[in-house]
Amino acid sequence: MKQMDVKMWFVFVLVLIVGCKSDNAHEGTIKADVDNGGISLPEGFSALIVADDLGQTRHLKVADNGDIYASLSRQEKGGGIVCLRDTTNDGKADRVEYAGEFEGTGIGLRNDYLYFGADTIVVRYKLKQGELVPDPSYEVIAEGFEETHQHATKPFTFDDNGSMYVTVGAPANACQEQDRTKGSPGIDPCPLLEKFGGIWKFSADRQNQDQMNDGQRYATGIRNAVAIHWNKQENTLYALQHGRDQLNQFYPDLYTTEQSNDLPAEEFLLVESGSDFGWPYCYYDQFQEKKVLAPEYGGDGNEVGRCDAKDDPILAFPGHIGPNDLLFYTGDMFPEKYRNGAFIAFHGSWNRSPEQEGYSVVFVPFEGKIPAGQWEVFADGFAGANVVASPGDAKHRPCGLAQGPDGSLYICDDVKGTIWRVFYNL
Repeated sequence: MKQMDVKMWFVFVLVLIVGCKSDNAHEGTIKADVDNGGISLPEGFSALIVADDLGQTRHLKVADNGDIYASLSRQEKGGGIVCLRDTTNDGKADRVEYAGEFEGTGIGLRNDYLYFGADTIVVRYKLKQGELVPDPSYEVIAEGFEETHQHATKPFTFDDNGSMYVTVGAPANACQEQDRTKGSPGIDPCPLLEKFGGIWKFSADRQNQDQMNDGQRYATGIRNAVAIHWNKQENTLYALQHGRDQLNQFYPDLYTTEQSNDLPAEEFLLVESGSDFGWPYCYYDQFQEKKVLAPEYGGDGNEVGRCDAKDDPILAFPGHIGPNDLLFYTGDMFPEKYRNGAFIAFHGSWNRSPEQEGYSVVFVPFEGKIPAGQWEVFADGFAGANVVASPGDAKHRPCGLAQGPDGSLYICDDVKGTIWRVFYNL
């Protein structure tokens, strides 16, 4: 080849390479949505919608390779688990598959298994290397949970020592002789606490464990904790309780409508083995900063009585805003103030009508095991402008939280099945 021909050949190859790079420059570029997917965020943060219209997504997890798994409360589209993958690296899920024969809330990833918490059983599916959809066969990990029509979800979390902690919500408002009936007294002692109203501990790997024969009642006196998370930095379990309802409706001589909207507090709990947070006998009054005796057990809104011996929350939120997930942030993407702090997804509640609150993700700074400052709203605008009297008016209701391998924050809702991904300095 002549010298001039060689030079021309190199120029041709260089032009070809540059041209190819230019043509494909848009691929693999993650860009935030112009309106951040319809939500508001602090300065410096942005968001995009990963996927929409997935079904009623409850909790979610993100694998180390970026695959997303979300639980569904209804199998409307072919399964109780929605599996998502971004094959073009633009932040959007372009592959969406449905799997699993159960529906529910709890979901988790551990040692190449996908765990799923249905209302009466916790199972796990094998995840094969490189595959998005788990193997259809499953192993039963925990069972024997009684079927109920209130607070039946089974969210769970894992510690680093091979244990799994499962919420078993109480199928009642206040353990009355006739549930949710004006004038009906509370049963004392409450028999529901034998099987419900607490957190049970199991082995994360042993199969066919029965709640009452193999599980350990780790903590009690918790009406319903949909938000539950093991803080690996502090080696401690945390949860948030949904407080009881209908104080003014059943006891109008003791509580005004306004008081009933705010009471009792939604409690942020540091949960240790043997903790007792007092339900149904007690509730936490954030204005008096103490636990007081429930009216079904002779309380008048001020009396403490036996509640002096119950465990207090580490933080109290306004009543009836529905904490549905909890995440302690360990990533490097967000500013230092967020490191090891807690994000909480609030779902809203029917028992605040017409003064609706919630429908947001808040942040709580932590120092060690306890909060280190005031909580603040982090992400808002999910519900839209038309929430007037009922959660049914909400466009979106935040329900699940997860942290991506790059430190971004994922949020899902269970109205339209939207998943957002939140970045800092994108």
